[in-house]
Amino acid sequence: MKLRLTSLALASALLAGVPVLAQAQAAQPARTAAPAAQGSASKLVLDSSSRIIGTLETRRAEFRKNPTALRQYVDTEFNRVFDRDYAARLVLGVHGRGAPDGDVKLFADAMADNLMSRYGSSLLDFNTKLRVRVKSETPLPGGRGVKVASELLRSDGAPVPIDYLMRNSGGQWKVFDVMIEGISYVQTFKNQFDAPLRTKSIAQVAADLRKGTLQAGGN
Repeated sequence: MKLRLTSLALASALLAGVPVLAQAQAAQPARTAAPAAQGSASKLVLDSSSRIIGTLETRRAEFRKNPTALRQYVDTEFNRVFDRDYAARLVLGVHGRGAPDGDVKLFADAMADNLMSRYGSSLLDFNTKLRVRVKSETPLPGGRGVKVASELLRSDGAPVPIDYLMRNSGGQWKVFDVMIEGISYVQTFKNQFDAPLRTKSIAQVAADLRKGTLQAGGN
């Protein structure tokens, strides 16, 4: 289940991890986002979550009728906040050392598209009436960026902890890993793709993802 939740987080472009509650969220009264901790990375997390929650609520009927519009919206937000190529290199690990940027991009795009084709519609099934609280922003070791610790608050259960690892890329903060209840997106997929990458090239694994013969996130 946690693997599926991590997959859903990526499928939604890691946008404040809202799909974590896709299967568990009950109807709740309207709420507003809690204030964020100081820091531009924290502000990005809170602003993105507020924007996406609001958009999915107001355009839900439109997106149900037009899956292409939903996909275009999610792709736009994904590219705005997620450093997919850097994250893909982390997922590839030793298999990506010295790999051309083009192969890494093939893998990154194929993995994201595979997840979206399987889980994208789940974004329309969860209740958007919830609160996002940013708890803290702390530097990562070695100057790699910052960790933004947040929670999804709901009235029918305990808060769901979601941590974002972010780095400054081209003057903009972007997410490169997300941890849901301590489970890392990067480590989860690094473990999954290790075996196929031992016997196939990065481009071949990307092609398998495109064809659907290999599924990101498992069953």
